Amino acid sequence: MKNTLSIILILTLACAIISCGGKESAPTTSSAGKVTADATSAQSSKKVAASSSANRKGKLIYKQYCTVCHGADGKLAVSGAKDLSMSKISLEERINQVTNGKGLMTPYKDILSEDQIKSVCLYIEELRQ
Repeated sequence: MKNTLSIILILTLACAIISCGGKESAPTTSSAGKVTADATSAQSSKKVAASSSANRKGKLIYKQYCTVCHGADGKLAVSGAKDLSMSKISLEERINQVTNGKGLMTPYKDILSEDQIKSVCLYIEELRQ
């Protein structure tokens, strides 16, 4: 009986994830900053703007694809999903895991672009305590 309920829960979650899937890209914003005479300041402004844009994009992607199992704060842990606030894996390991999946986690390589995967992985670092 317990195995049947587990299978039903997993299938329900899989359907929810698949129904949210697709190749839509998250909205992006311009990374253009103020033009200054100092090239270093201009580069720094662009990096901050790009980082801020990536954070927004990563957060939107996270909300769409990850909150079902991991929750808005990364602590939900449905169906064996890891508590992301306690994660100790590196950015490279996280990118690999999101790209290729692990255990019950869906691989996102055919759902999200490499840029979107990197953005969501960078956002997940903000959930760590």
